[in-house]
Amino acid sequence: MGARKPEDTRTIAIAAHGGAGKTSLVEAMLYDVNVISRMGRIEEGNTVSDFDPEEQKRQISINTSIVTFDYKDKTFFILDTPGYADFVGDLRSGMRVADSAVILVSGVDGVEVQTEKAFDFADDFSIPVVFFVNKLDRDNSDYNAILKEIRQVLTDRAISLYLPIGKESNFKGVVNVLTGKAYLYKGDGSKDYEETSFPAELEEELALEREALIERIVEVDDDLMMRYLEGEELKEEELIVALKKAILDRIVMPVLPGSAIANVGIFQLLDVMSDVLPSPLDMFPRKAINGEGEEVEVKPDPDGKFSSLCFKVMVDPYVGKLSFVRVFSGTLTLDQSVYVVNKKTEERIGSLRFMRGKDGKDVKEITVGDIVAIPKLQTATVGDTIAVKGVDFVFPPIQFPDPVYSLAIVPKSRADEDKLSNAIHRILEEDPTLRYEKNAETGDHLLSGMGDLHLDIVLSRIKERYGVELETRLPKVPYRETIRKPAKAQGRYKKQTGGRGQYGDVWLELQPLERGAGVEFEDRIVGGVVPKQYVPAVEKGLREAAQKGVLAGYPAIDFKAILYDGSYHEVDSSEMAFKIAASMGFKKCFVEASPVLLEPIMNVEVVVPEEYLGDVMGDLNSRRGRIMGIEGRGRFQVVKAQVPLAEMFRYAIVLRSMTSGRGSFSMEFSHYEEVPQDLSKKIIAQVQAEAEGEAASGK
Repeated sequence: MGARKPEDTRTIAIAAHGGAGKTSLVEAMLYDVNVISRMGRIEEGNTVSDFDPEEQKRQISINTSIVTFDYKDKTFFILDTPGYADFVGDLRSGMRVADSAVILVSGVDGVEVQTEKAFDFADDFSIPVVFFVNKLDRDNSDYNAILKEIRQVLTDRAISLYLPIGKESNFKGVVNVLTGKAYLYKGDGSKDYEETSFPAELEEELALEREALIERIVEVDDDLMMRYLEGEELKEEELIVALKKAILDRIVMPVLPGSAIANVGIFQLLDVMSDVLPSPLDMFPRKAINGEGEEVEVKPDPDGKFSSLCFKVMVDPYVGKLSFVRVFSGTLTLDQSVYVVNKKTEERIGSLRFMRGKDGKDVKEITVGDIVAIPKLQTATVGDTIAVKGVDFVFPPIQFPDPVYSLAIVPKSRADEDKLSNAIHRILEEDPTLRYEKNAETGDHLLSGMGDLHLDIVLSRIKERYGVELETRLPKVPYRETIRKPAKAQGRYKKQTGGRGQYGDVWLELQPLERGAGVEFEDRIVGGVVPKQYVPAVEKGLREAAQKGVLAGYPAIDFKAILYDGSYHEVDSSEMAFKIAASMGFKKCFVEASPVLLEPIMNVEVVVPEEYLGDVMGDLNSRRGRIMGIEGRGRFQVVKAQVPLAEMFRYAIVLRSMTSGRGSFSMEFSHYEEVPQDLSKKIIAQVQAEAEGEAASGK
């Protein structure tokens, strides 16, 4: 890449809703700067940034890929982020390390769900934004309508920096609002264009847009504003300087028209990225936490101590683990070691690579603003601060959304079971939005992610990469059992086998307790009818029996057990005998105490645009949910409800469909409630049928 300076670096995330044309835009950029000789096509699986076999098979971006190239003596690090909700974690981590974002909006479909999400993330990290209205060569595309929608839905700071020349199939070029220069393309995908004067029919619109743009630009400079208000004609050079500051301060968010496939307007976008988007040195200091827990600021100083954030891990089948880092301060050379501050481990580095899709180019030095892949770092994970020894601060971890969809996974064979642990470990290293855990109550091994497509791809990778085949099903519900009325029963265990026998005899009373009280035990024995040394065995037998209830084998809770009478044998009684007697007495007593099945109830919070509020509330009611309240939150409505867990396993998929992907939800456990009788009968019958099936198969 030659001698590089941070002021000549641009680190930019490309983001959009799936299908808006991000990957095609990156292809057009690479073609226009002479990195590739022809543009690849997603349908043909030959694009630079969609190189993963799953991406090529499904024709969507799944991972953030890094594309590095030079243009106008500047080095560009482009992060091509995924556009589907299931891979929102990669979008967020890409935005976290970028200095600015180019957000694509389809000229046909307008602002979509992930367009909003991308803009929200850019807002979260306070990075400048440029909008690129793509596909303006398509039928039914409309630049002005899309611009209006961006302003209404996202931000009123969106202002045209270029205007389109022509519409739909006649879209052939763009005109610069500030300079009035027009650029006409052939529209056949070639990179050739001619600079000319703007069409006369655009004169009025151009004048209006220029005035609106200048009025917003001069807000950053009082002197400039006074001169403008006094009617002075401002020079182009000073307007460009003010524009750069207005973009950095997020006062102006430029909008450009174009078409990636037709290769129209791409050079103008590249010029904007090069000339007015910020370099790493223009950016604000990054916040970090030092060893004393205090917040410190890390300035983008190439002469400071080297520090970077690991924002992505990828397992390459040929080179192994690649850790992708963004450099926030300092400079690092190949002969130095790195220090993983979070893990307090020092590691040697074998190479530093600038990536272009799956291909890497080795470099000997990296500095502020660079995005680099470091192979074979053993201890680094996503969110770790990678620095040099002596750095005692860490950058805050990347806040990823919690998983919303879970499946129980079961290895198909013993061989698959043996290989599963390594496969899961590797996959979790790459994807911080995944969770894997064993539910101690149900015995399920749960794989949780952002949706059904996410988990489908993860399972496919586990099979293809590691040869592990897994079956899936919905998770089991951790039901409970309890009682509704007091009851008494005897548990008597007597066994004579020649020699010393076994004898234990107890009388128990069970009483219902309020929800959440657990299991209580009380010893009311008087007169030594059950000797003191056997009482702990009675309690142990009872508690063990309660772990597998009478109705359907679920743990029994929220009752008090009273040991009030019994008898013993001087020779044959033992702790084991009283433990068994207690278990027998508990089961008899539980049946007499009007047993019921309990189910977990979740506190659910659903965030949706107002137009979907009625549908969401109706759906929650159909899931046996209770609406607890509704409140406004910005442009969204928040529905708070309590819903049985059994009704929520596929809710992520349903909500996404119902709200066109605009809704999100979170949930946490609240309490247990009785299962309605008709459902309870079905659940008990199903458990019994499964038990009979397992018995018949010899499991």
